Amino acid sequence: MTAKEFQKLVTEDRSDFLDRFLALLANLKIDYCVIGGLAVNAYAEPLITLDCDVIAVASRVEELAKELRKQCRVERFEHSLNLTDPQSRIRIQIQMDKHLQGFLPRKRKAVVLEREMFVASPEDLLASKIDAYREPTRRRTKREKDRLDILRLVDVQPQLKQLVPSNLQREFKL
Repeated sequence: MTAKEFQKLVTEDRSDFLDRFLALLANLKIDYCVIGGLAVNAYAEPLITLDCDVIAVASRVEELAKELRKQCRVERFEHSLNLTDPQSRIRIQIQMDKHLQGFLPRKRKAVVLEREMFVASPEDLLASKIDAYREPTRRRTKREKDRLDILRLVDVQPQLKQLVPSNLQREFKL
């Protein structure tokens, strides 16, 4: 069984939801990058996640949303578009926080679970994971996943340790 087949099995992605989403971005030539745990998999040993967090260039989000409504359920929130498909447990979130747009020029092409995609740089991923971990209203389980992703990034790229605040270095025993 391939990594992609395993991921599809675990996420029950019977509609090729993630692949269709990535293909739509490519077909529309929309500048994007994946962030979050899925993107960390580009740099560290992969873990399966149900979430796919994405930054899309702000000027094309409305066009993308219009096309997505033809393929899946789209819910708009203050800082994201949340996409779901009844034939998949994968949850795609297009993050719309303006500060995340700065990640796009530093994105990198990567192969994640046998899929080509653009992912945020390790430095940007680390910064976003630190911000998420520090968010006091975030669920404890989500914060623990953020902590693990920070450790995964620093483990494979030790030079990133210098970007981790000293209080978190002590807390994480880095």
